[in-house]
Amino acid sequence: MPCGEDWLSHPLGIVQGFFAQNGVNPDWEKKVIEYFKEKLKENNAPKWVPSLNEVPLHYLKPNSFVKFRCMIQDMFDPEFYMGVYETVNQNTKARVLHFGKYRDVADCGPQQELDLNSPRSTTLERQTFYCVPVPGESTWVKEAYVNANQARVSPSTSYTPSRHKRSYEDDEDMDLQPHKQKDQHTGARQTGGSVSGLQWCGESKRLETEASTGQQLNSLNLSSPFDLNFPLPGEKGPACLVKVYEDWDCFKVNDVLELYGILSVDPVLSILSNDERDTSALLDPMECADTAEEQRVHSPPASLVPRIHVVLAQKLQHINPLLPACLNKEESRTCKFVSSFMSELSPVRAELLGFLTHALLGDSLAAEYLILHLISAVYTRRDVLPLGKFTMNLSGCPRNSTFTEHLYRIIQHLVPASFRLQMTIENMNHLKFIPHKDYTANRLISGLLQLPNNTSLVIDETLLEQGQLDTPGVHNVTALTNLITWQKVDYDFSYHQMEFPCSINVLITSEGRSLLPADCQIHLQPQLIPPNMEEYMNSLLSTVLPSVLNKFRIYLTLLRFLDYSISDEITKAVEDDFVEMRKNDPQSITADDLHQLLVVARFLSLSAGQTTLSRERWLRAKQLESLRRNRLQQQKCVNGNEL
Repeated sequence: MPCGEDWLSHPLGIVQGFFAQNGVNPDWEKKVIEYFKEKLKENNAPKWVPSLNEVPLHYLKPNSFVKFRCMIQDMFDPEFYMGVYETVNQNTKARVLHFGKYRDVADCGPQQELDLNSPRSTTLERQTFYCVPVPGESTWVKEAYVNANQARVSPSTSYTPSRHKRSYEDDEDMDLQPHKQKDQHTGARQTGGSVSGLQWCGESKRLETEASTGQQLNSLNLSSPFDLNFPLPGEKGPACLVKVYEDWDCFKVNDVLELYGILSVDPVLSILSNDERDTSALLDPMECADTAEEQRVHSPPASLVPRIHVVLAQKLQHINPLLPACLNKEESRTCKFVSSFMSELSPVRAELLGFLTHALLGDSLAAEYLILHLISAVYTRRDVLPLGKFTMNLSGCPRNSTFTEHLYRIIQHLVPASFRLQMTIENMNHLKFIPHKDYTANRLISGLLQLPNNTSLVIDETLLEQGQLDTPGVHNVTALTNLITWQKVDYDFSYHQMEFPCSINVLITSEGRSLLPADCQIHLQPQLIPPNMEEYMNSLLSTVLPSVLNKFRIYLTLLRFLDYSISDEITKAVEDDFVEMRKNDPQSITADDLHQLLVVARFLSLSAGQTTLSRERWLRAKQLESLRRNRLQQQKCVNGNEL
C-alpha cells in the first residue's frame, strides 16, 4: 500500500497543512490538487482508495478520501460557501482562520464562535452535481472493479447513527426521519449560531457551508421514501451530491465521471435547526411548500445521499475495467497492452464471430452485422446528421420464445452498459422515457432514455401486441424514433424542449420489420432450433473461457476509439465503383445505398483492426450488403408482404 495513509484516512489534515503554510494565498488550493495527483500516481494508489460503488457507506470513515464512478444526472444551481472564515475564542478572544473548502459544516471547536463580519472572510462559489451510478452497468464490470480494489475498510466507528447498518437497497425503503442525535454533534454546533450563522436566510442567494443543505426534514413530516431518481428501474447503489470547485464548466449532464474527493456524511446535514424551522413557519404557505419540496430534494439525509467534495475529477471515455481509462492519448494508444492486443485481433474476431453465430442460432451473416453494430459509435455530426450510428433491426426473431431475452443476456456479458426495453403496449403507455424538469423541486426527473454514451439499448418488439397507444405512448414512440434517427433526446422543460445529443447503440429485435426506423435490417435465418433455449444459451456461455470472454470485451470497447480514414486513391475507386453500380441498376441504387455501404465498410475495416479502407474491405462490404438484401427479398417473396 502507498506509504502514509493519512492522505486516505485524514485528507482534511493534509489540506489544513497546506492552508496553514500559505494562509489566504490562493496557491494553497493548487498545491492540494497537485499533492493528491502525485499520490494517485504512486504504486497502484487508485486501487487503494475506497470506492462508493463497491463499499457500503457505513464501512467508510467520514471525511476520508474516496472515489466514485458515476453519471451526472442533474446539475443544481451554484451555491455560495465561506472559502475562508474566522472564529473567535469566547474566553481568550484569540482569532483563528479556517478554510471552508471541502467542508459542509463549519469547523468550530469548544468556546469558538464564527465572526461573520470579519474582513478576512471570503465568500466563494461551487457547483453541485447530483450523480448516480452508471445506468445499466453490467455485472461483470462491477465485479471486475470490486476484484481490482484493494482498499481496506471496516465498519466506521467515528460516529454511531441511530439505526442498524444497512445496505443501500434497504436505505431506499426506509422512512426519511432524521436521526435524533443532536447531542452527538456538539463539536460542530457548540456556540449559538455557529452553524446556522453560516447561512443568510433573508438573502435570495444563500451562503452555505453547509448546515443549509440539511434544512428540510423535521418540518416536512415525510412518510414516503426519498426518490433517488435513477434513470433505469431496479438500479442499486448510492446517489451522491457532488461538490465541484474547479472547472465545472467542462462537465455536462450525462457525462460519466470518476471522482476522487472527501466524503461528507455528517448527520447534522439531516437536522433542521429550530431557527430554520421558525423561519419556514413565517413564510407564505404556498411559498413554504415549494421551498420545502426543493429543500427535500436538494438536501436529502447524508446517510442516504452522501456528499463528495471533489479534489480530482476525470471524464471517462468508457467504463470497461479491462482497458486503460484513456484511449485517445498517444501514450495510451501505443502502450504495450493495446499494441499487443491489436497484434492478435484477427483470431479474437474469428472467435467472437463464432460465438455470436452460435448465439444467433447458426446465422453467421447476422453475427457479422451484430459485430459491426456493437463497435459502432457516433464519431461526428454534420449539421444535424450523426455520422457513425448503426441501428440494427434483427427481424425474424421467434415470437413467444425466450430467444430475445437470452440474446440480450449474451450482449450483457459483452458490453459495459446495456438495457433491455420490453416494448409492450403497457410499457409504452406508462413508462417515462423523457427526462423532464420539476420546477417545484427544481430538479430534473430522470427517464429511461437518460443514458450515457455507448450504452447498448436493446428494444424487444417481439412482445408488442395489438392495442391502443395513448398520448404518452405516442410521445414515447416519437422519442425512440428521434433517438434512433438523430441520436438525440429532447428533454422536457415544460415551456421548451432542450436537445441532448447522445451516442446510443440501438438493437431492435422483432418478428417482422420493426415499426421503428433502423439503419440496417437483417432477417434472422436460424440453422438450428434448440428444444430448450435457456439450456442452449447457458451452455454457450459456460463453454467460453473467462479469458476469451475478456478478450471479446476488450475488442468491442477498443475498436470504438480507433481513428479511421479513406485515402484519396480509395475514394476515387469507390466513386467509380458507385457510378458503375448506378449504370447497371439505376432504379435500386441510390445515394443512401452508397452511404450505407461506406458505413458498413468503415466498421468492417475497424473490426479487422484496419484504420484505413482497403479495396478488399470495400468489396467485402458490397458482398455482405448483397447477401443481406437478397435475404430480405427472398423473405418478402415468401411472406408476400414487406419486411
